[in-house]
Amino acid sequence: MLGAIHFGVLAACFVLFVPMAMAGWHLSRHKMLFFSGALFISLAVCVHLTPYFPSVSDIVASVSSVVVYDHRVSCINEVNQIVWDVRPRPRNNNGSSKLDYFEKNWDWVRSRKVQSCEFQKLDKLDVSELLNGSWIVVAGDSQARFVALSLLGLVLGSGSEAMGSVREELFKRHSDYSIVVKEIGMKVDFVWAPYEKDLDDLVVSYKKKNKFPDVVIMGSGLWHMLHVNNASDFGFQLKELRSHVELLVPVRTKGEEGGGGSVSGRSMHMFWIGMPVLINGMLNTDEKKERMSDTVWHEYDRSLGESKILRQMGGPLVLLDVQSFTWNCGPQCTLDGMHYDSAVYDAAVHVMLNALLIESNQTL
Repeated sequence: MLGAIHFGVLAACFVLFVPMAMAGWHLSRHKMLFFSGALFISLAVCVHLTPYFPSVSDIVASVSSVVVYDHRVSCINEVNQIVWDVRPRPRNNNGSSKLDYFEKNWDWVRSRKVQSCEFQKLDKLDVSELLNGSWIVVAGDSQARFVALSLLGLVLGSGSEAMGSVREELFKRHSDYSIVVKEIGMKVDFVWAPYEKDLDDLVVSYKKKNKFPDVVIMGSGLWHMLHVNNASDFGFQLKELRSHVELLVPVRTKGEEGGGGSVSGRSMHMFWIGMPVLINGMLNTDEKKERMSDTVWHEYDRSLGESKILRQMGGPLVLLDVQSFTWNCGPQCTLDGMHYDSAVYDAAVHVMLNALLIESNQTL
């Protein structure tokens, strides 16, 4: 890196000061033009010959790799930057849900930084290519269940016959669910894990079995808020979870652990489903309205940040920012103030997939 800097400074000085010095000797205009042309041609030749000099090539490669890494980090930080367009539909659909009264569209913010990342909504073919042969685990409470539904809808087709049975089986109360999509060799497990301790036990089980999913999408908080109602305890449980997750990211192979040569490690890609905004007046029980107030919600949100489990806080998990999605989609996107329209979870899945592309350094 230091050599590259010195080389660049030397070249800049050569281009800038040598013509100035020559001009100081009162050369004619034609001689100056000839000298400047020769100088730039020489530099161009040097650039084209660079690949044939290994030491210089290594310097250039090291500089470019740093630029790529910085771009990836920047894009991970921007991947949740989406905007919503929620508009009323003509009310000529009798008997439909109130959620259908509004058309909900979203897209990434049109800023220069976000557009440079080239985020995209992936279709079924793209997702099948990206997740081919993968083992994906979605774990948590009802929010995680909706994320699993959106992911499978994207893979199988939301209107397909297969999705009918998926919905029926996936939403059996407080139960796990597993499916294998044979066409692409992908396995999806939904694990009912409403408390942080449940997620912790799940992560520890992977370590004990030495068997790891490719992608883990997890989230919790709502059940703890309702049934325990202690933000400090929530934060403590998240710190315990973070400590065990950090033991798995990246996962090292047996060859590396035993010092048996340079074997590349395998990384798990891990995501955290943020808590949705709760609209207190729409919650469907008095207990929820009392125990899941705005004040309590903010205490839990603060505990999540202080746990440092999220990548933006220096932790291991990439955030799927359901909080901002639900806030910007608004009350038109929920019936009970807690569970939101499928468009919100579809957005979370596309954010996850784009982050996965960045994390795995892939393009489609």
